[in-house]
Amino acid sequence: MARTGYNKVPMSPWPIAISASVFGVAIGLIWYLTDEVSFSMYFYLGMVSFFLGMALTGWWSDIIEESTFLGNHTSHVVLNLRWGFYLFILSEVWFFFSLFWAFFTASVGEISMQGVGAQWPPVGMEGMYPWGVPFLNTVVLVSSGLWATTAHKAVKVHSSISLDTLRGIRLSAKWWKVGLLCLGITIVLGVYFTYLQIHEYYSSSFSMSDGAYGSVFFVLTGFHGLHVIIGTVYLSVCWIRLLKKHFSYKHHQFGLDSCMWYWHFVDAVWIVVFLSVYVWGNQ
Repeated sequence: MARTGYNKVPMSPWPIAISASVFGVAIGLIWYLTDEVSFSMYFYLGMVSFFLGMALTGWWSDIIEESTFLGNHTSHVVLNLRWGFYLFILSEVWFFFSLFWAFFTASVGEISMQGVGAQWPPVGMEGMYPWGVPFLNTVVLVSSGLWATTAHKAVKVHSSISLDTLRGIRLSAKWWKVGLLCLGITIVLGVYFTYLQIHEYYSSSFSMSDGAYGSVFFVLTGFHGLHVIIGTVYLSVCWIRLLKKHFSYKHHQFGLDSCMWYWHFVDAVWIVVFLSVYVWGNQ
């Protein structure tokens, strides 16, 4: 049979396992939001989250094996992966667009119904002060984007240097270390952002059940925080792969490329969240 440049993916249990686990997590979150907290609830959420993590680990391991060790990711396959990830980012754009639509519908609608003297947040609710923890979070996340860009550039230089000479080996090792350092700093900043977000939630004077303001605030910032956590895990996987020198000379680095696109997308969404929810939403 003639080679076509494409890779026929073998049967895998991971897509259905991940779909079932994500559905289980969604059911658990609905349970958490609509019922009293109990041990059985936490046990269920822990179990489905564990199975989701195991399924993701297995799927990512298979993909890394196919691309790095088996050489199945030809230029045609990588091109398809890139377009697939572009469409995934586009779907995320529309997802957050719907959340921002809900926020502005709730806020502008509240002001319109109350008429003269109306305000947002509603009377009796104290919104988050934008120039404290939210502004610090903005600085942290934007800084992480700059460190991520530096790491990306360093890895590109590292993977473009031939190892045929001693000078090439030394130069490649130098940029490899720079990439590890910058990517590690990005991960630390991502973890710090999550810590600050959790601290902000605990210090909040309102909850998700406090009307439209509480609902749209926690849903919008919560889903963004979830994306930051996912991006941090993604960065950590790329850091381990870089440590093991998977992105070496003449090896494609789509995994790192897609990670950088995702992280910059999360950065951009947070800037819009900060300006609309924290700054404009507290005028």
